[in-house]
Amino acid sequence: MDATRWLIVLRHAKSDWADGLPDHERPLAPRGVRDAPRLGRWLTEEGHVPELVVCSTARRTRETWQRVSDELPAPPPVEYDDDLYGADVPELLNAARRTPPDVTTLALVGHEPGVSDVTLYLAGLGEETRPVQTKFPTGAAAVLATTDPWDALRTARLVAFFRPRDFPG
Repeated sequence: MDATRWLIVLRHAKSDWADGLPDHERPLAPRGVRDAPRLGRWLTEEGHVPELVVCSTARRTRETWQRVSDELPAPPPVEYDDDLYGADVPELLNAARRTPPDVTTLALVGHEPGVSDVTLYLAGLGEETRPVQTKFPTGAAAVLATTDPWDALRTARLVAFFRPRDFPG
């Protein structure tokens, strides 16, 4: 039987629209600063702690991941990838497919619409993905399970979907 691999697809937390800043340099808004640690606590409680993270280079994704990782038992290595800024499904899949085979849990930290698109591409449009189809809000994360090797990732099953509003405190 093939081993299960876990893919965590995260959308950055709520960002600020500060005047004059380029989109790539937008920081987290106060709500994002508050919400991101909730995701880290949830990942820890649910046992979905990544072994490797590939993160967009945008300031809001880097700040989100830092606040999430502060809540993990041990922060995993992070690769910052320019291709994840504005990434579509092929770019997100390429990032996942470059994952070393010994990694069992990978997190991708990115932006909409790529994060919802790759989740739905892998998990399909069934009833179980209805929350993702409805909205992949800021600070949310989809946890997907697959038996595909990383280098041939094609399908996965959505096993959990975190939204900050569903996890108080």
